Amino acid sequence: GARKRPRSGPGAAEAEAAPAGAPQGGGIPQEYSIPPPVSQGKWKNKERVLIFSSRGINFRTRHLMQDLRTLMPHSKADTKMDRKDQLFVINEVCEMKNCNKCIFFEAKKKQDLYMWLSNTPQGPSAKFLVQNVHTLAELKMTGNCLRGSRPLLSFDPIFDKEPHYALLKELFIQIFSTPQYHPKSQPFVDHVFTFTVTDERIWFRNYQIIEEDASLVEIGPRFVLNLIKIFQGSFGGPTLYENPHYQSPNMHRRLIRLSVAAKFREKQHVKEVQKEKKKASKVLVKEDPTEVVFETPAEEKPVEIQLVKPESKPIVKDKKKLRKIQRKKQKKLFRTE
Repeated sequence: GARKRPRSGPGAAEAEAAPAGAPQGGGIPQEYSIPPPVSQGKWKNKERVLIFSSRGINFRTRHLMQDLRTLMPHSKADTKMDRKDQLFVINEVCEMKNCNKCIFFEAKKKQDLYMWLSNTPQGPSAKFLVQNVHTLAELKMTGNCLRGSRPLLSFDPIFDKEPHYALLKELFIQIFSTPQYHPKSQPFVDHVFTFTVTDERIWFRNYQIIEEDASLVEIGPRFVLNLIKIFQGSFGGPTLYENPHYQSPNMHRRLIRLSVAAKFREKQHVKEVQKEKKKASKVLVKEDPTEVVFETPAEEKPVEIQLVKPESKPIVKDKKKLRKIQRKKQKKLFRTE
């Protein structure tokens, strides 16, 4: 094609020296420069959390697991683990995936869900029974937050008072807080994870912070963790703490069955007692001779038999009715005439 003529004049040398992205010709940019990444700092805290489960989990657990993965940009996923494998195999899986923390969901009897939180491979680890699961997709959860944004962690004051809660607090902080300057994270704080202790259980909630008045709207997911044991090692080892208030779901179901059976037995017993009462022979009370004392005999009237039919009473017609009938007749006659 045609070659461009080189520009002559004093401004030609300046235009050649200026870089491509710099504004030329009175501040109008020639090309759009790509902005640098939002998180420019150095990523020092290299926490990585492996979130996966055993086989046999139901849809609700699967959704909860997926929700936690979306909320935690520093998490990694893995395929479901076979039931035959021992739990300490998870340490090797974490090592292969280059993870130093683990959230493992263990399903039993297709109805009970257990959650393991572990610091691999040294420990400690904690086992919880998960109850009252509500996922992100439910209509109640109206809040929303930026994907990959860093959360604030809010803890109940009890977490600083008792030693086993203090240990769990440190474990929760290391697992759930997104590391600063993580490549997949956004440097904004727009939601809060709250850990509250009520009824000897830890209640997890996730709220959105609304900028205008700092009010909270629940995003989800929500679940309740019932602590079973804290172990010194990862997925095993000596027991550091055992929850005295914990009741296994099997025991809970057994007690419900026993209470129902006791009610049924009680009803049956009452029925049997009533039957026996009915069967028992009735005791005949002897006649009391003093009963007749107050009976006064009435005078007997002679029986009269009427042989003649009584006379019929004369029928007295209503005079008013007769007058009405006569008037009607007169009106009819008048109309016909």
